[in-house]
This record gives sequence, structure tokens and C-alpha cells, in this order.
Amino acid sequence: MSDQATPQAPVPPARLPAASGAGADPETGPCYAYAIGRGTPELADAVAGVSGLDGAGVRTVCADGLGALVCAVAPDAFDTAGLRAQLENLERLTTIARSHHEVVAAASAATTVLPLRLGTVYRDASRVAQMLREHGAALRESLDRLAGHAEWGVKVYAEPGAGAPTPPAADDTTDTPGRAYLQRRRAAREAQRAADRTAREVVARVRAGAAEWAVDRVAHRPQHGELASTNGENLVNDAYLVGAEHVDAFQAAVRHAAAGAAGVRVELTGPWAPYSFATPPGAEPAGEGSGHER
Repeated sequence: MSDQATPQAPVPPARLPAASGAGADPETGPCYAYAIGRGTPELADAVAGVSGLDGAGVRTVCADGLGALVCAVAPDAFDTAGLRAQLENLERLTTIARSHHEVVAAASAATTVLPLRLGTVYRDASRVAQMLREHGAALRESLDRLAGHAEWGVKVYAEPGAGAPTPPAADDTTDTPGRAYLQRRRAAREAQRAADRTAREVVARVRAGAAEWAVDRVAHRPQHGELASTNGENLVNDAYLVGAEHVDAFQAAVRHAAAGAAGVRVELTGPWAPYSFATPPGAEPAGEGSGHER
């Protein structure tokens, strides 16, 4: 009898449920929710002509003076299991994230909004309206706090090779191979300590300078591996909430803090909708925001 295993047929990837919400009715079917703002004509006008997921139209659900931007989605694709399958598929996740950002960006360019978490789905429009009524006070407080402000990202990177020492000149009369090796090790340690010290000083200066002009800061986890968008080690991945009147001073303070620092690079991005500062407790479905219906 042969010990060789019998070849197994490859297992096909899980098939994603049909996701199109075109033709679905958000009044009676599930709604994908993008953001919350004041229930004003400006909110509706901001997304006029903007398509939601899979081409579905974006509309507002209003209650208690507030409005939520939603689009209809297919029930089978956006129940708990269906949405989880989509979020685990990189191509589909990218499509959902792009649509989410486009709607939020269009709205935030015209008025103050609270972006909701990616994958926030409600059972129907009545549940969205119920959420607006139940959490109206907290939502209005957040909108007041964020009015006239935008999110700015500040990332600090240690450049590749920042801690690499300059090789010491060889001394053929006194250096043995062992001594030369120890000298290189010592020089490498000293160079790395100097690079680490410089990076810490830059981080402290950047945060101090930014804090003078920002009203809030959220320290996100540094990005590594596939999440990193550039070379170098991401040391800091901060988000700042900055008033429109202080943007120029904020940018100048961050750039000045990083000027002339060898081996350290600062990346400044924005303005963004205030994703990092937007969500009051209870404004979204419980859990991770993926496929939880209310």
C-alpha cells in the first residue's frame, strides 16, 4: 500500500452574496449608514448626485433635528454573516471603504458631520430614526464640538538606515579582526542610541507644537507591514482636531518641530472628516459595527 496521500480537490473560495442595493427600499429594508449631521437642506444637498454602495442612491433619514446619510442595501448581503464575508474579502472591503469615504467626504465638505464606523447597518429607516431620537443630545453636542474643525494626521517615521554608523577607519598597525569587530559593534550601538534619541526628541517637539493649536489628539497604533504606506519605521500615528482658523499655524508648528532632524521624517495629511473624534457612545450598533442590525 502506498503511503502517498490522495490528492484533494482545491476548495473554492466562499462566494460573496449579491451585494447590490439598487432598487431596495430603505424604508422597509436594511440601511447602510455613513454619517450623521444636522437635518438641514445643506446635508441633503451635499450628497445630491453622490452614489452609495453599488450605485445605490444616498438619502437622509431625519428625526429630532438630525439627519443620517444612508443607502439601501441587499438584505442577504448585509446581515451579520453576509457583511462579515464582504469585510473579509480584500477587494470587496476596498470597494466598501471607498464608497464610505466618498459619501463622508462629500458631506463634510459642505457641513459638519459625524462619520460612522465602516460597516454600520440598521434594519430599516425607522431604526435609524430611533437611534437619532435616543442619542440626539449626545449627537448634537458632538456636532457643536466639531463645527469648524477638521482632522489632521501627523505621522513620524525613522528613515531606513538612520542608525547605521559610519564605518571607522581601519588601523592596520593595531587592529586585529576581533578588535575591529568590537569597534564596529560599539559604533553601531552608539549610532542607534543617537538615532533613537533624535527620534524621541522630534516626537516630543512635534506633539508639543501641534498641541498649541489643536483642541484634541488621538494616538493611533503605528502602522507596520502591509498597513504602512511608505518606507521607514512608523513611530507615531496621531490624529489632531484643528480649528479652521488655526490650520496654518498648526502646519507651521509641526514642520518647524521636524526641521533639520537627520534620519526622521514627518508626514502631515489632511484635512479629513473627523473620523477619530466623531462617535459618541451609543450612536452605532453594538459590537464591531460589522453586520449588527438594530
